[in-house]
This record gives sequence, structure tokens and C-alpha cells, in this order.
Amino acid sequence: MTRTSWDFSEYVMTERVLITPEAEKVVDQLREFHGELMFHQSGGCCDGSQPMCFPKGEFRVSESDVLLGQIRGCEFFMSRDQFEYWQHTQLMIDVVPGRGSSFSLEIPLGLRFLTRSRLYTPEEANDLATVDV
Repeated sequence: MTRTSWDFSEYVMTERVLITPEAEKVVDQLREFHGELMFHQSGGCCDGSQPMCFPKGEFRVSESDVLLGQIRGCEFFMSRDQFEYWQHTQLMIDVVPGRGSSFSLEIPLGLRFLTRSRLYTPEEANDLATVDV
């Protein structure tokens, strides 16, 4: 039997950034008030390297940033330099009680987004979603 088309519907690439159900709820709440959102993984010392949430377009990304993917329909960026360091880890965006020291939109809610990370398995590393660096 000759196959004339390929079915890739079950093939899923390994995502570079994921989000917990708890953080999804906060994103939904913020979106209701602020409209479309975006994230940038901060790499600075003062904000604890936390993911920062902004109204879409309020944080200007540049050629020095890479798009890692989307979480809950929001683009998620990271600086190219930081990506070089974190490229072997999958990021999980979570939310915890507490006040971060940033301008991220969740701060007035008494919450802060938090990035958890883990190394990819060899199988996952072979199927990573591509990033334009």
C-alpha cells in the first residue's frame, strides 16, 4: 500500500514553556481587566528573575529577545542571553501568594508568577519546539 499523505496530528513537539491550572486562572482574571497579555521572563537581580506579565505590547521586545512559545494564549519571551543559559530546561509558570518586586500585573492581587524549571529528558530534547535565535 502506498501512502500519499502523512498524518502528523498525533505528533506533538515538546513545549518550552507551560503553565499550571492555578496560573491559568490568574491569567484569565488579568485578561478580563487588561485585555490581551504578554509575558517576559525577567533576568534581573531586583525582580528575582520572575516572569513578568504586561498588557500586550507594553513591554517592548527587541532582537535581543526570543519567543519561547505561548501560555494561555499569551506570547512568552526571554532575552537571548538568558535563553542560552536556560535552553535545556522546560519552564513551568506557576503562581504563589506574595508580593513580587516588579511591575507585573498580578502584583496588586497579592500574588506573583513564579518560574519552575526542569531539565528535558533525552526524548523530549529531541522533539523540542524550535526557537528563532
